[in-house]
Amino acid sequence: MKNKIAIICLTVIAGLTGCTEKKSTSQPVEIPAVTESKKDGIAIIQQQSESDTLKGSLEAETRGTIGDTEIRISYHSPAVRGRIVWGGLVPFDKVWVTGAHMATSVEFNHDVLIGGTKVTEGKYAFFTIPGKDEWTIIVNKNWQQHLTDKYNEKDDVVRMKAKPEIESVNQERLRYVIEKETDTEGRIVVTWEKVHVSLPFSAANGSNK
Repeated sequence: MKNKIAIICLTVIAGLTGCTEKKSTSQPVEIPAVTESKKDGIAIIQQQSESDTLKGSLEAETRGTIGDTEIRISYHSPAVRGRIVWGGLVPFDKVWVTGAHMATSVEFNHDVLIGGTKVTEGKYAFFTIPGKDEWTIIVNKNWQQHLTDKYNEKDDVVRMKAKPEIESVNQERLRYVIEKETDTEGRIVVTWEKVHVSLPFSAANGSNK
């Protein structure tokens, strides 16, 4: 009799365990944002092909060093979320904050050269004008503004043309990267959806190592 009771109990337990396992495997799997969060809540956006569960545009930054020159870019990173980005969410041929909310800012702690123009150390707004075949990249004096509300072409320090390149893999969240080319040369790369553009720069005096 005791053996029969024990067998029944084991059968019931096994059945409950099986039900539990089936329930856990049927739960939806959330895909987290491929980001690294800093202590102050600012994100560092990584390569991310899949959508995430985070809402809104993340406050983000990227930093890099080319020689003695330190570069810091602060921006808000929107997500694709299945939307039409180019020519839709981001209109062609209009000045874009190249992010969301406040103007994207780029800061250099030493003078740099961009397209032959000397840009003195300091903080600037980073705007772009996306086009189907060509973009304009803008470095502007007025970095402290909401979107392009106070944008004035007279405050442009640099305007450069850039060819957009098409990637095969989607980048879900807008991402900035500072790439090193040589000891004195680098580029700011902007990637979102399947498009990326870059802005080359170098040390102004050519002596940063």
